[in-house]
Amino acid sequence: MTAPRLAVLDAVADEGSHQDAEAIVAAARRRLGSLSRQAVYDNLNALVAAGILRRIEPAGLPALYETRVGDNHHHLVCRRCHLTVDIECAVGAAPCLQPSHDHGFAIDEAEVLYWGLCPSCQHNPSE
Repeated sequence: MTAPRLAVLDAVADEGSHQDAEAIVAAARRRLGSLSRQAVYDNLNALVAAGILRRIEPAGLPALYETRVGDNHHHLVCRRCHLTVDIECAVGAAPCLQPSHDHGFAIDEAEVLYWGLCPSCQHNPSE
């Protein structure tokens, strides 16, 4: 694994889950020094394609990256501060949610985003 790719992977793993690309750029640069934004994006895409990272894309927000892959968990996103947390499958075994009609697809994953207000935003409604 190349030094830039390792720096990107370490940045995602060490900075906590659900980081956007800009946070990963900053963290990877702290580890490696000079590193282009494009190199970080290229490495994020390669790590996602290899199944090492997972990209989640909440509507209206930048893509987020995490190291938790392969278990088909879901996410809860705060509408105000955008805190994103993992939640386990809603019901049953993967893919967790069975559609009423699969249209012949062999379904292997269900991506679910729950939205709401985190406890902090519930207690600070003016922010």
